[in-house]
Amino acid sequence: MSEPLVAVGTWRPVMEAADYRCQCAGECGNAHAKSGGRCPREHDGYTSKHGHRVRLMAAPADVLMSPVEAAALPVGRLRAWCPECHTATARKARAATAPATEAPGLFEL
Repeated sequence: MSEPLVAVGTWRPVMEAADYRCQCAGECGNAHAKSGGRCPREHDGYTSKHGHRVRLMAAPADVLMSPVEAAALPVGRLRAWCPECHTATARKARAATAPATEAPGLFEL
């Protein structure tokens, strides 16, 4: 099993608690209905028959947290994420917290 080059002491307990499986439960926008509501991706598994290898990461559930705050979190406050779910969740969270901008009128410049 491949492990990250740094912070293995943080990464491994998170992965063991998650059973080396992404812990996204639909926050990314995908209901993960075929896998009981939880992302089916496992560390070192493949996304599909001809897909790419999955490398899970340990990151906070609050995907908008600053990197400085995230680095200070204890292991118990981190979750296992596959890159696709983490990226989609962050994109969705940023869109939900973005200030509403008024679109210009049809003929306004």
